[in-house]
Amino acid sequence: MITGDLKNKIDSNWETFWTGGLANPLSVIEQMTYLLFIKLLDDNQIKKERNAQVLGVEPKKLLFGSGNYIDEKENINEPYKNLRWSHFKNFEPQVLFNTVKDKVFPFIKQINNGKDTAFSRYMKDAVFMVPTPRVLVKVVDGLDALDLNNKDIMGDVYEYLLAKIASSGTNGQFRTPRHIIRMMVELMKPTLNDVIADPAMGSAGFIVESARYIHEHYANKLLKAENQEKYTTTMFSGYDTDQTMLRIGAMNMMLHGVDQPDIKYQDSLSEENTVANKFSLILANPPFKGSLAYEAVSKDLLAVTKTKRTELLFLAVMLRMLKVGGRAASIVPDGVLFGSSRAHKAIRKELIDNQKLTAVISMPSGVFKPYAGVSTAILIFTKTNTGGTDKVWFYNMEADGYTLDDKRSPIDNNDIDDIITRFHNLDKEVNRTR
Repeated sequence: MITGDLKNKIDSNWETFWTGGLANPLSVIEQMTYLLFIKLLDDNQIKKERNAQVLGVEPKKLLFGSGNYIDEKENINEPYKNLRWSHFKNFEPQVLFNTVKDKVFPFIKQINNGKDTAFSRYMKDAVFMVPTPRVLVKVVDGLDALDLNNKDIMGDVYEYLLAKIASSGTNGQFRTPRHIIRMMVELMKPTLNDVIADPAMGSAGFIVESARYIHEHYANKLLKAENQEKYTTTMFSGYDTDQTMLRIGAMNMMLHGVDQPDIKYQDSLSEENTVANKFSLILANPPFKGSLAYEAVSKDLLAVTKTKRTELLFLAVMLRMLKVGGRAASIVPDGVLFGSSRAHKAIRKELIDNQKLTAVISMPSGVFKPYAGVSTAILIFTKTNTGGTDKVWFYNMEADGYTLDDKRSPIDNNDIDDIITRFHNLDKEVNRTR
C-alpha cells in the first residue's frame, strides 16, 4: 500500500519521467519497474554475500560474477561489478546512461537465456525508453532512496501509477492489499505438497506470498534437491491477459527465488484455458464487475453458471482447475453472496451442494480504498464433487488495521489475527456465543 513518504517519492519519480519527455503512463510504469528490478537484483545479491560472510562460506549461485560479463551478440565485455546498481549509481550521468542502456538492460533481458521460462518469454520484448541521462540520474537517485525491504514494491508502484492515470479499477481490477493477501495465505497454510495457482495473477502477489510462506515454514526441507526443484519450477502457476503484468509478475517471482514459474498469457475464462483437475490450492482476487460475451467464455463454465459476469465465471473455472480435495480462497463482491439471478443461485448451489463451502469472511467496504469502495468477502471452499458442506463459518471483519477512508492510515483495531486463529480452530466455534 502506497502511503506517506513512499507516495511522495513515487510522485517525484513520475514527475521526472513526465517532464523529461516520457508521456505515455504505461511506458513510465514499465521503465520504473525495470529499474526497480535491476536494483532489487543487486540488493538480493548483497544480502547473499553478507549472509555468506557471516557464516564464513562462499556465496553460491551469484548473478553478478567476479569476472566480466560477455555477450558477443550485443558486443558487451564488461566487468560484472559495473552492472550492479550499488556501483553504477555513482557513475557520471552520460556513463551511467550508456551503461544501463547498452549493458545492464541487455544483461537483465538475457537472464535465463536459452530456457523457456516466464522471465525469458516476457522480457524478450522489453525496451529501454528512459529518454536522457538527466532523467535517468534523477530516477536512479529517487529509487535508490526507497526502502524496498518486505514490500511487494513493483506491484505497489504499478497499482499507484494506474490510480494516478485513472485506470485502476477498470473492469473491476483492483490490486489486493498486501495484508489481505498475507491473511489469506495464512488461512490456507500452503505446504510443499501443494501445487498453487492464481488464474488472474496481476503482479503475482498471491503467488509471491505463498512462496514466502513456504520458504519461511519449510526452509530445511527446501534444502533437499527435489523440493527445491519443485519450488522453483512446477509449484506455482499464474495466468493473466496483461503483458505488462506478466513481466512484472515474472520479475517479482524471480526476485523471490522462483526462477521458472508457469506464468502464461492466457484468458482463464476462454476456451484456450483447458486446465482441469491440476491444482491443490488456488488463491485469487479475480476481476469483477466485468461482463463478457457468451462466445468468449468456455462452454463448460457456462454449463455451471450461464452468465456473462466474470466474478461468477471465475469461481466456476477455479472449481474446474482444482483437483478433488483441492482448496481455494477467493475474494468476491457481495453480490455473489446475495445476488438473486439464476446464475448467482447456480454458483451458490454448486459450492454448497456439490462442493464443500467452509467459510465466508465479509470484509468492510473500505478495504480497497482509495481505489474502490466495493464491499467484498472471502470464500473458502474445497472441491469434492460429492458435496460435504455442513457448517459454514461466517465472520464479519470490522477492522483490518487501517482506517476505512481514502487515507487508509494505520490504526490499532485489527481483526486479522482473530480471524486466522479462529479459522484454524473451527471445532471451538460451534458453540461460541454470537
